[in-house]
Amino acid sequence: MDTKRTITINGNVFPFETGETILEVARRHCIDIPTLCHLKGAAPTGACRICVVEVENARTLMPACSTPVVHQMIVLTESPKVVEARKLILQLMLSSGNHNCAVRGSDGKDWTRFQLQVAKDDNSDELCPVWGDCRLQDLAYRYQVSGEKFSATETRYPMETVNPFIVRDFSRCIQCGRCVQACNEIQVNNAINFGYRGPDSKIIAAGDRPLKDSDCVFCGECVQACPVGALVEKDVRYKVRPWETTKVRTTCSYCGVGCQLLLHVKDNRVVSVTGMPDAVPNYGSLCVKGRFGYHFINSEERLTSPLIKENGEFREASWDEALDLVADRFKTIRDTHGPDTMGVLTSARVTNEENYIAHKFTRAVLKTNNIDHCARL
Repeated sequence: MDTKRTITINGNVFPFETGETILEVARRHCIDIPTLCHLKGAAPTGACRICVVEVENARTLMPACSTPVVHQMIVLTESPKVVEARKLILQLMLSSGNHNCAVRGSDGKDWTRFQLQVAKDDNSDELCPVWGDCRLQDLAYRYQVSGEKFSATETRYPMETVNPFIVRDFSRCIQCGRCVQACNEIQVNNAINFGYRGPDSKIIAAGDRPLKDSDCVFCGECVQACPVGALVEKDVRYKVRPWETTKVRTTCSYCGVGCQLLLHVKDNRVVSVTGMPDAVPNYGSLCVKGRFGYHFINSEERLTSPLIKENGEFREASWDEALDLVADRFKTIRDTHGPDTMGVLTSARVTNEENYIAHKFTRAVLKTNNIDHCARL
């Protein structure tokens, strides 16, 4: 880092690296600049304008996420002009759709009428499905604004609920573009993009089809990226609130990549899965199985103890009894008929370490080289 090249943020002088933006330098030095559209790992767009800052000698407020730093730049992140601009932007966002945040000042007959209309559109009498876990709501509280200053915008598009994993609520979309970037730049699926123009603008799949009929692979990256309630996991919508769950870090068992997961647990049941941010090897991204394929954990049909078949019927057994039986049968077959009468198939749904153990067991214990992998079948 070139310490001779500096930027002054809120009166404090910091070094920077060539190519860095104001937002990157600020975050590295623990200075909070709020954002709604910025997505780590994707190209900055400056679409939401929430991150605007005051730069000395600049004619207008500048978006911190897309403005490169230059030597001796002087920046204010919470000046009166900046705060006023952010409040106006938030008020416009809150008035454009069903953003029924419980913000201060949102009361009276007009608010009650609005809440009733939202409940009708949403088919629920509860507050927003991401209430308490919404970046727009956080900023509304932070800057003490509501959407009452401007006339409410009618909902142009109905909610899309036909998809197996994701509910798309266009009435809560703020057009930040994070879902588009997550799909196109992070996962490179290119399943969604901006469609139509002006007030008719909408995030669409090709041909404006439902996600289930599109190129979407349901990785859920868009859901994880959405800062509001426009994209919500179908199974937990209105059923689980973030403060009701405990997060447990683990490794995905569906393949040998080793993706890091956060299991969201409520009442000793896994209710949702998200990627572990900034953790190798997946850096928060997941596939459809890793994100949505967790229901087997709590399945009533799942075996909870080993079964041994005797006289055509299964009976429950202890692990020691079952393992001793399997070991004895393996040994008998190997010694009686020879090791090459046996073979082992391993799985792409276990870790690399477990596959290695299976390989060692086959060659060192069973004394055969007959081992293959299910990915070849």
